[in-house]
Parts: sequence; structure tokens; C-alpha cells
Amino acid sequence: MKRARQKVVAENKAPQTSQKSKKQKTCLYGSVVSQSNLHASVDWGSLPHHVVLRIFQFLPLVDRARASSVCRRWNEIFHIPDLWRRFEFELSQPATSYLKSTHPDLIQQIIKRHADHLQYVSFKVDSSTESAEAACDILSQLVNCSIKTLGLISTAKPSFMNVSKAHFASALTVVFVNSKSLSSIKIDDTPLDDPSLKVLVANNSDTLKLLKMSSCPHVSPAGILCVADQCHGLKELALNYYILSDELLLALSSEKHVDLEHLRIDVVSENPGQVEFHSIKKQSWDALVKHSPKVNIVMYFFLYEEEFDAFFREETPVTHLYFGRAVSKAMLGRIGMNCPRLIELVVCANGLQPLDDELIRIAERCKNLTAMGLGECEVTCRGFIEFVKMCGGRLTQLSIMEEVLIPDNDYSLDRLHLEVSKHLGRMWFPDMMPTW
Repeated sequence: MKRARQKVVAENKAPQTSQKSKKQKTCLYGSVVSQSNLHASVDWGSLPHHVVLRIFQFLPLVDRARASSVCRRWNEIFHIPDLWRRFEFELSQPATSYLKSTHPDLIQQIIKRHADHLQYVSFKVDSSTESAEAACDILSQLVNCSIKTLGLISTAKPSFMNVSKAHFASALTVVFVNSKSLSSIKIDDTPLDDPSLKVLVANNSDTLKLLKMSSCPHVSPAGILCVADQCHGLKELALNYYILSDELLLALSSEKHVDLEHLRIDVVSENPGQVEFHSIKKQSWDALVKHSPKVNIVMYFFLYEEEFDAFFREETPVTHLYFGRAVSKAMLGRIGMNCPRLIELVVCANGLQPLDDELIRIAERCKNLTAMGLGECEVTCRGFIEFVKMCGGRLTQLSIMEEVLIPDNDYSLDRLHLEVSKHLGRMWFPDMMPTW
């Protein structure tokens, strides 16, 4: 009887313990539920509208499309305009490219249902002409668009350059005319021409703030001058040196024009001796800096040594200099004398003559210099330490290949790293490979 009584007591106590543990289970909403009913209490189809929208914004397009098939409500959210303001069309040919491509059915759906929602649009194409032409075909159909930023990106040349000028201009005209609120355009390496720029200006002069159009051989100095004369809100401009002129700099310095923040200039020569580079007057540069005292002037040089004659013979307010090919000692000497605003200097190659004197002159006169990169050059350890000592802790970025440094009687490479670290105020080692 005792055993039977103990068994009954145990059975009566067990449910109480289980019930107590169930009461300790709480769901996300704060209500007390059993563990078995926890998942059943969350209705994923009834999540607040803004929560689902927020989740969708973090999902890749493919996953977002899959989620849209869960229920009718999620499908409706999938087509909300907020999700289609920013889109990158990826266009490639499967036979010749490893890049993924936006599905043609999705492209047609976007054109049909979301063309008027697109605001931030870019096209990434491979090197094939077919992909570039497909991008132009899509642009031609965006007749109800209100695009604010447009980017045409070629992962490899020639791409857009092989599209007929008429086809490309026609496609751009559709966007330029219908948007009327373009603020940012990146169309490097394209057959953009002067008439297209005039259409752009006629419809978007009040809103355009950024224009990047390097390597657009059909644009003339007159074409870009038209942009500067009419687009007074332009803050960033990237172009090739051949269309840079004194008139352009003066137009960017007019009272009507806002302060320019960034001017990038590509100086490129494919065939040595075939291009004669003009000079820009010091007065034109001075006018620009007086009007926009904080402007960054960035110059990328891809020239041969004999083609530098026109540059830096007078004071030039460049702030960032990148030399992609060999540059002579004489040119670096001119930079030290005539580039007092210089902030960053990268030299990929020079030759077999040490650059000690040139670097010391740059340290003396370029008081704003904070970044330096040297590739296939030569500098003695003593000369390099003197350069770093003169610059001190303001050198926030110092990237020097180990092979550049020539040990001398005073400094070995091991001692050099200690001395440089002392003057910089942080640990420093030479690079084993370029980092710029």
C-alpha cells in the first residue's frame, strides 16, 4: 500500500513540475506559451509591412524573388517602388564571360513595371559589343524614368566604344530628356559626343553635380565648356587632359559656379611622339583655386618620359599625382619646385638613378604631403631617412618597395626600419609588393 501511495503521489507531482516549466517559456511578444506552441504563435505571413520591406532590402535579388513567392502579401511588397530605386543591370555573354547576367525576363519586368521607379541605375557589361548594345537597348526603353544617377561600367575594353555613335547617343538622349533630375553620371570609355552633352545640359543643368567622362574621344573642349558654362552646381568632374583648357578652368571659377570639390584629369598617351600636349596657364589654375580653395586636383599620368615637357614648368595646384609609367628625375624635381599643394605622390617606376635630392626637395616644399608610394625606383637608405625625418608623423601612408632602398655605409635595411619607425611615430616596414 505504501508503494502504491508513493507512486500516486509521484504521478500527481510530475504534471505540476511540467506545468511549471511550461509557464517559464515566453514567446517574443511577451505572452506565456508552451514550447510546443511557440512557433505556431508566430504568423510569418502577418509580419508588419515595414519589417518585411526592411528584410527584403538586405536580400540579394534572387533570394528576394524567391521570397516573393511565399504568399500574395510578400509578392506585393516585392513590387513596392522603394525596392526598385537602385538597380544594377549585369549584361554578359555566357560563351565569352564568367560574369553573371541579369535574366532577360527580369529586365522586361523591370522595364514594364518599375521603369518610373528607377533612380540609381548602373550597367555592368563585359567586353563584348553585344552586351553594350543590350545596355543601350534597355536605356532606350526607359521613357518614363526619373533617374538621378547613371553609371556605365565596362569590366574590360572595348565594349561601349564599339557601339555605333548614333545608337549610343539615341539611348542617352532618352534618359537625358526624360529624367530631368540627373545629379551623377559616370560614362567613361564611351562614344559620348558634344550633341549628347548639349541635350544633357538642356534638361539637367540645375541638378548635375558629378560628371565622370574620361576616355570619351568624341567630346571636344567646346563640349565640356558648354557643361561648365551651364551646370553651375557641378562639384566633381573627371575628364581627359586633351579637353582641359584655360577657358574651362575660368568657367569653373565664375561667380555663378559653386565651389568645385574634385577635378580628376587623365593624361594618357598610347603612342609616344604622336600627341603634343598643351600647357595650362598659371593664371587659370590660380583662378580655380581662388574660387574653390579646397578643391582636390588629381592627375593620372600614363606617358613616356619624353612627353612630359609641357607639365609643371610653372606652379600647378595639383594635390594628388599618380605616375603609371616611368617618370624622369627632372620631372620629379619640377614637382618638388612647383606643386606646393601636393598631398599624395605615387611613382610606379623611375630608373636606376637615386632620387634622394628630388625626395628631399619634395619634403621641403610640399608641406601638405601625407602619402607616398614608390615602385621601381632607387633611393639610398640615408636619403630616404632624411626624407621621412623632414616629413615626420604627417606621412600617414608610406608604401615603399624593399627593392627600392639601397643600403649604404650608414644604414642597413634592418636599421632603416627602426629609424623610419622612430620618425613616423609608429612601426613601419618596407613592402614586399605594391599596395597602391
